[in-house]
Amino acid sequence: MGIVDIRECTVPISRYADPALPSGGLTTSVVALETDVVRDGQPVVGYGFSSFGRFGQGGLIRERFAPRLLQAAPDTLLGAARSNFDPARAWRAMMAGEKPGGHGERCVAVGTLDMAVWDAAAKIAGLPLYRFLAERIGAALPESPSVAVYACGGYAYPENDIGHLTDEVRRFHDLGYTHAKIKVGAAPLAQDVKRVEAVTGVLPADRLAVDAMNTYDGESCRAAAAALAPFRLWWFEDICDPHDFATQADVAAAYESPIAAGEALFSLAEARLLNRYGGLRRGKDILLFDPVHCYGLSHYLQIVEAMTAEGWLRRAFWPHGGHLFSLHIVAALGLGGSEVNPFCFQPFAGLADGATVVDGITVPPDAPGIGFETKAALMNLIRASV
Repeated sequence: MGIVDIRECTVPISRYADPALPSGGLTTSVVALETDVVRDGQPVVGYGFSSFGRFGQGGLIRERFAPRLLQAAPDTLLGAARSNFDPARAWRAMMAGEKPGGHGERCVAVGTLDMAVWDAAAKIAGLPLYRFLAERIGAALPESPSVAVYACGGYAYPENDIGHLTDEVRRFHDLGYTHAKIKVGAAPLAQDVKRVEAVTGVLPADRLAVDAMNTYDGESCRAAAAALAPFRLWWFEDICDPHDFATQADVAAAYESPIAAGEALFSLAEARLLNRYGGLRRGKDILLFDPVHCYGLSHYLQIVEAMTAEGWLRRAFWPHGGHLFSLHIVAALGLGGSEVNPFCFQPFAGLADGATVVDGITVPPDAPGIGFETKAALMNLIRASV
């Protein structure tokens, strides 16, 4: 049993349902990891992509990490029973020779390939990823693993921003989402307050989160927190530079409602720094680590284990991503819930074709692996790319 080929292609993605609107040149890397295992007359292929917001990592994937998987002795990638790949062993093969630190970009490249390994392994086992993962960690699953989800979007529109924004949030509600998240920080604070006011006319404030995408500095962060405090929002996310723990701690001490952090931190070491110095309040605040950006699920599991050992509850974890991979992880680990991008970052984001959300609850696809094959537009793009 072995990996016979790994193919990568970097493709554009859009923050908007209309890809013609400018998105800053965002891209993601798509990988296909072909194995020599045959199911239904076809080789098992695991697929992965680089999640959203950090750009594609084609160079690192092709030049550094994919070759290590391909050159590894096949037995070193297998589990003890030699009947399937062991994603943890594959992860160690990719990280061979890497020094501590340097988490800025290589973590995304490794996480992209790690997603493909998990997809292939679950397919070989004939299980949806959430069941495959739960069996590996010894977790019990209900017959129908429901997942709390919220709709994400709300990027600033070039024209008629408030009108487009409120229409988008109404569409979230019509799809069955009870909670949503919009963006702040790109416009002057007065405009952001108008955006929040407009959306709270559609959705209760305690069901609305705002995401500043780490844009505020110390002074503007405190001003934004003061302006948003009266709304008593669901949470205030990524409020300042991800490594400015002092500013975040100051805001957390003064801001009564929950804050959310961790999306732009990519390693166990950084998670520990956030826990120690970021001023986060266990039992109130939210952890957003992206499993793909955190060197993949294999490393994300270590972050969850370390943070829960420090007193964090699993319900505090709401992984960034808004795609099927995150949905499976939440279902298997019993985390708080999952972000979903119903309209942006298509066709990678969102749920399986025909999937529904009822009162903010959905289920992951019951197909082998992650379930990319349950999204026709996504599979068409993948097959055309890799």
